Amino acid sequence: MVLELNASDDRGIAVVRNQITSFAGTRKLFDSGVKLIILDEADALTKDAQAALRRVIEKFSKTTRFCLICNYVSKIIPAIQSRCTRFRFAPLSEVQMKSKGLEIAKLENVKLGENGIESLTRCAEGDMRKLINTLQATHLAFDEVNETNVYKCLGRPTPQEIKETMNILMNENVSEMERKVKELSVGRGLSLIDLLRGLIENYLRDGVDLPQDVRGFLLESLAEIEWRLSGATSDVLQRGDIIGTFMMARELLRRGKK
Repeated sequence: MVLELNASDDRGIAVVRNQITSFAGTRKLFDSGVKLIILDEADALTKDAQAALRRVIEKFSKTTRFCLICNYVSKIIPAIQSRCTRFRFAPLSEVQMKSKGLEIAKLENVKLGENGIESLTRCAEGDMRKLINTLQATHLAFDEVNETNVYKCLGRPTPQEIKETMNILMNENVSEMERKVKELSVGRGLSLIDLLRGLIENYLRDGVDLPQDVRGFLLESLAEIEWRLSGATSDVLQRGDIIGTFMMARELLRRGKK
């Protein structure tokens, strides 16, 4: 009475016409109730497949219920969205993730070090699957799951490196900023976009005491740099843009103090 398909594997119109239509249209002699068709990763279905699915939903609505699971509801055509009740699930809270992470670590005999579970929770950002995958990868790569090893495994800058970057950008001259930021990103193998996101999340969003006009200028300018980095632009050019942005922010601070 239940058909489950992963639409990212079977995403063409043939699956809708053959498997789904065949299952929905087959009568069960000894079973009562409605049948259930579960489509995971439904946003991976092609437009033609979704159009065919709409007709199947209409035709077998009395005997079959459809459950579509997706990450991006915008990729589901409006004709299907209008025929569905939408349920949105928020990311898990830090308390929930930490509790489950500690339970898994205990059952799997994982050695947790200082700030290990806190780092896993912070990096997972409400995604339990990401926490479990990172926990497993760090456990396989290192003897202990601690803050340093978690960030090494993910290749992301640690809070200490983010703090170091912020101090450089707010206090050094241009030549020293260029040299030290390059050492952080290139010398230590850190992604420039990860450093940028760390600055925004740990300091500029609500962590550092800055006037509203300076904070707004930095957030707007760095958001544009992040967008350009996401489009595979040159790290060298964007690193210079970050340095120039902070020099302008420091000038705004000096003017405000006069």
